[in-house]
Amino acid sequence: MAQSINITELNLPQLEMLKNQLDQMYVPGKLHDVEHVLIDVGTGYYVEKTAEDAKDFFKRKIDFLTKQMEKIQPALQEKHTMKQAVMEMMSQKIQQLTALGAAQATAKA
Repeated sequence: MAQSINITELNLPQLEMLKNQLDQMYVPGKLHDVEHVLIDVGTGYYVEKTAEDAKDFFKRKIDFLTKQMEKIQPALQEKHTMKQAVMEMMSQKIQQLTALGAAQATAKA
């Protein structure tokens, strides 16, 4: 949201914008009050804030999410490494079984 609309640039009383409708259709719209905005704080709740407070809210939210991503990144890398090891082991087992099956087929013939 903070990247979609630069709050610091909302200074025209009749700012023209495009409002997303159903993620498929855009209709023109106008903001009559650019000093007060509604922000989605989650689970269907909206809060009216000044543009500056909204900017601070989104900055804190971005900082929080960045920290959470940094916390889980090592665990994700470890899981990815483990997945790669399991995939390699499975590939080796499949090759062994294929070779064993081929050897048994030639022995019967």
